[in-house]
Amino acid sequence: MDLKKLLAGPLGRVNSRIAGPLYRALRRFPRVRRRMEAEYETLVSGLQDAVKPYRDDFPTHLRLPAAGLDRTDLLAELEDLATRERSAWQQGFASGAVYHGRDDHVAFQSRAVELHSQANPLHADLWPSATKFEAEIVAMTAAMLGGEGTTHPVCGTVTSGGTESILLAMKTYRDRARAERGITKPEMIAPVTAHVAFDKAAHYFGIKLVRIPIDASFRADVAAARDAVTRNTVVLVGSAPGFPHGVIDPIEELSELAGEADIGFHTDACLGGFVLPWAERLGYPVPGFDFRLPGVTSMSADTHKYGYAAKGTSVVLYRGKELRRFQYFTATDWPGGLYFSPTLAGSRPGALSAACWAAMLSLGESGYQEATARILETAAAIRQGISEMPGMVIMGDPLWVIAFTSETVDIYEVMGRLSERGWSLTGLQYPPALHVAVTLRHTQEGVAERFLDDLRWAVARVQEEPGSAEGLAPVYGMAATVPARAIVSELLERYVDLLYEV
Repeated sequence: MDLKKLLAGPLGRVNSRIAGPLYRALRRFPRVRRRMEAEYETLVSGLQDAVKPYRDDFPTHLRLPAAGLDRTDLLAELEDLATRERSAWQQGFASGAVYHGRDDHVAFQSRAVELHSQANPLHADLWPSATKFEAEIVAMTAAMLGGEGTTHPVCGTVTSGGTESILLAMKTYRDRARAERGITKPEMIAPVTAHVAFDKAAHYFGIKLVRIPIDASFRADVAAARDAVTRNTVVLVGSAPGFPHGVIDPIEELSELAGEADIGFHTDACLGGFVLPWAERLGYPVPGFDFRLPGVTSMSADTHKYGYAAKGTSVVLYRGKELRRFQYFTATDWPGGLYFSPTLAGSRPGALSAACWAAMLSLGESGYQEATARILETAAAIRQGISEMPGMVIMGDPLWVIAFTSETVDIYEVMGRLSERGWSLTGLQYPPALHVAVTLRHTQEGVAERFLDDLRWAVARVQEEPGSAEGLAPVYGMAATVPARAIVSELLERYVDLLYEV
């Protein structure tokens, strides 16, 4: 029995409240369970070659060697692995992932990491340089995002990435509401397109996440946000831009609503924080999104994306130190001494903060503006090329994160075919679509043209041989037809298990 047919049939016709319990009941029947297991194994095994390509080429280590291996040999293996993986991102085949990547910039960042490889901001007495770097990273980012001259000076912290920035901001609003308003059942409001890190924050910190719909332009519905506010609401969220479709939510209207309701407002600018200020200077239509709007009380911006720092840094910003303090953790009665931590981690890699600081200062305003100009020009060419293809549809009105779907072919099949040409794009759902986040890698000569040519080829192949693509295409196809999300969740859990298999 085909699991997809089973789910599209009996399970597809039941109410979503019944689908989960029915799935759990089916697990108890060995025969049906065995069939489901077979389908899972088929889908996951199709991904093994992609995530475990080195099994036959390099030794596998299941325990520590009796004696340490030769460092020259280990470095040679590391170099071999890096060389095999370099061409895909270096030649611009990836959506996002590597945002700068030029050899001299990578070497510069690597040297900064090398010089400060032992630094740990937890020990400010040993490495005061780390606190210098992080304080200046925060100050420069705040100034870039409208934080100069505000009544309550904008401040923040350096984090490990956008997810941690979002987690910390949501934890901050939860703790402030509990301390100042006695709220014990906090709620946050976010559009369905807001990053899944908000779901993670809700899960980790016991916050009810109220998802509101988007309009025809893929922007958050302000009226729905207004209706969703309750006495337990602690924060409202908007994206600049949203990860799926690259469009900017109506931040001004949403933040005004938050101000009227006396709740926090968080702009998630992880993708756009280091692009939109320069796009605005270049004359592109950029609506208000940052601290120049009085209702915006916090923001997240990823330095390791379009800030062009090494992977592992982001910034979370707050309007005022009083708000930021709800992010901190302190312990005063531990036998190990007085303890404090501004972020989720205790020890942190000071080397990454050093590299981030160096990247920002080496680029300066002119460097960021020049990079943004190149990215937006390339994105406009890609967008136009896609829109001119019969049956292809651009979703919303994006500047550089371009989501598209098809009226004539299965877009997940197109994704599978593009992967045959080396492309790594992001699959979207509700509705099915793909997106490409344009980076400096795509601004290299010929890359945009190659992408458009390969996209035309992929569409033609799907039209000629529908249903034959491999890789992630069948996984996304199954996820799009299964109403019981527990089944899809189990498939994802099995995929993560696969990542940790040796």
